[in-house]
Amino acid sequence: MKTYQNLGEMLTSSPEIFNYYTSLPSYIRGMIGHRSQNIHTEDELHAYADKLLRGDD
Repeated sequence: MKTYQNLGEMLTSSPEIFNYYTSLPSYIRGMIGHRSQNIHTEDELHAYADKLLRGDD
């Protein structure tokens, strides 16, 4: 799996990841944005989004 420096690099490098991210509710995107420096892989993004959508954070 490809590793990125942060969420911003991931979103600009992968149209698939960008499409997934923009499909999330805006409040989830905002919460993810606060931790964007700590998200380095697509799996981390999906896991964190899933956690937020379940209300675990």
